[in-house]
Amino acid sequence: MAVATSGTTTAPRTVSRRPSRAYKLLRLNWFGGLAGWIWLGVVLIPLYWIVVTSFKDQSAYFTQNPFALPAEPTMNNYKLVVESDFPRYFLNSVIVAAGTIVPAVAISFMAAYAIIRGAGSKFLAGVNGLFLMGLAIPLQATIIPVYLLIIRMHLYDSLLALILPSIAFSIPLSVLVLTNFIRDVPKELFESMRVDGATEWNMLRSLALPLTRPALVTVGIYNGLGVWNGFLLPLILTQSPDKRTLPLALWTFQGQYSVNVPAVLASVVLTTLPIVILYAVSRKQLLSGLTAGFSR
Repeated sequence: MAVATSGTTTAPRTVSRRPSRAYKLLRLNWFGGLAGWIWLGVVLIPLYWIVVTSFKDQSAYFTQNPFALPAEPTMNNYKLVVESDFPRYFLNSVIVAAGTIVPAVAISFMAAYAIIRGAGSKFLAGVNGLFLMGLAIPLQATIIPVYLLIIRMHLYDSLLALILPSIAFSIPLSVLVLTNFIRDVPKELFESMRVDGATEWNMLRSLALPLTRPALVTVGIYNGLGVWNGFLLPLILTQSPDKRTLPLALWTFQGQYSVNVPAVLASVVLTTLPIVILYAVSRKQLLSGLTAGFSR
């Protein structure tokens, strides 16, 4: 309370209660920080060992410290992998990945747009329900029906036999993600374009596509990673060596070079290098697509 003395009023003093430096240190998440550094080591140490070992020859691998830098780095392991028909396997993986990502993203984008713009339609609601049901069906549970369908369609032992099932299993999650993004586009923008005489195709191309580009990149990269690392479909649906993709080729490298571990690790490095480059190139688009839902 203010106290009046000799006609003057004295204002109450406010005591500053700023947290002390020791209190701030106590509030730091020491356990979380320690766990983060431990996890960083768990991730980086195997990567370091793979890269270092790939530059060693076979004799140095058995005689030197596994984590020591190679005394005489060599590129013979990479040369051996490239000469073992590795470019063909790489090209097969690129064809399967591109043949899956482009149709899957295009179909999912148009389906998501139709579901949002046709809200209230029982047919589109049923289609959306089918897509959501597809999320609950794992690939392993359908491998026998998929195998029989590929045999009936006379597509066995071809790259198309890998592309078609990959598209089917990429669509459900892609539709779910793109539907949420298109739903956040203000309806007033669609209505204003409708008043100007724009058709649904024009709104799809000129409005929805630019605003959902980060989501399209995110979905494309996610599906691409799944297809690039896929092992079960190439193992079941292909037989010829010239139809192998990189994951299946790594498995055959382990059989062919059972004691040549540096050659196997060199093939691992060459297999993961495109993924690292893809992430470095599209990192901004990927992060904006992942965080767009939190910024709205």
